[in-house]
Amino acid sequence: IILNRVMKVTMSTVSAAICVSHTCRDNFILRTKIMPSIVHVIPNAVDPSKFTPDPSKRDKERITVVVVSRLVYRKGVDLLVGIIPPICKAFPEIDFLIGGDGNKKLSLEEMVERERLQERVTFLGSVPHGSVRDVLVRGQVFLNCSLTESFCIAILEASCAGLFVVSTNVGGVPEVLPPDMIHLSEPNVASLVEGLSHAISKKISCVDPFSYHNRVKEIYSWERVALETISVYDTVLHKPRLTFLQRLARYKSVGRIAGHIAQLLAVTLHFVVILVEWLQPRDVIDVVPDVCFTFKQEENLQPPLLQ
Repeated sequence: IILNRVMKVTMSTVSAAICVSHTCRDNFILRTKIMPSIVHVIPNAVDPSKFTPDPSKRDKERITVVVVSRLVYRKGVDLLVGIIPPICKAFPEIDFLIGGDGNKKLSLEEMVERERLQERVTFLGSVPHGSVRDVLVRGQVFLNCSLTESFCIAILEASCAGLFVVSTNVGGVPEVLPPDMIHLSEPNVASLVEGLSHAISKKISCVDPFSYHNRVKEIYSWERVALETISVYDTVLHKPRLTFLQRLARYKSVGRIAGHIAQLLAVTLHFVVILVEWLQPRDVIDVVPDVCFTFKQEENLQPPLLQ
């Protein structure tokens, strides 16, 4: 409740907001009571050159399910503990490759020892982001058990690396990939076991890793994300700035008590700024000019290569 109040106060004077999914947008609007017309959806993207498929890295005789995640409650590690034993029992050719660390790792290790699955489950520990691709290309299926997600960049990276994705149907996950590239399951053990079994027996045999890579490359582009973000910024720059009194009026609308507290803080900060400007006027401060270079000008400014 307190965090929602803080968000309402903070966002009451913004001219625009950007969310990574429509689910995230709906939740953001609900919590901040902001005008829906100024909330934009711009998804994350991935650098496809860093997640190129490499089927030669896969075990030709085994099927590997990859999990790369922080091993914490929110990432559904308790679900993973319940999924691995029945899948290993039903599919003798399946191995699990788990990358990541966290306070729930012990639960996974205890399950592996209890079920005697040391030969079937490999723990890699913490994986630097630069090495994630090398882990992903070793598998055929990527498993995401998250309980909450706004977007889930991990399943996008996995799909770009050529893996079929099985994920919980939570948050903005359904918006990330086309239906034929992902199997969505309810966030419970039975549904995830069913979904992963379906992927193993019917999906991975017809997956073309390079086709997956090219589709993700076409759908998600940082260039497009940058252009859409610039468009939002341009819209904001062309709007008139709120006056001090207008900002106070918006703070008051937050709530009977929180609104007056926000107004008091705003007035206090306003007079602090006036005092600081009186002690050190703006006209005696060196201001860095805005300089916009063209692409050719930037090239000319590059230092010469060492001979």
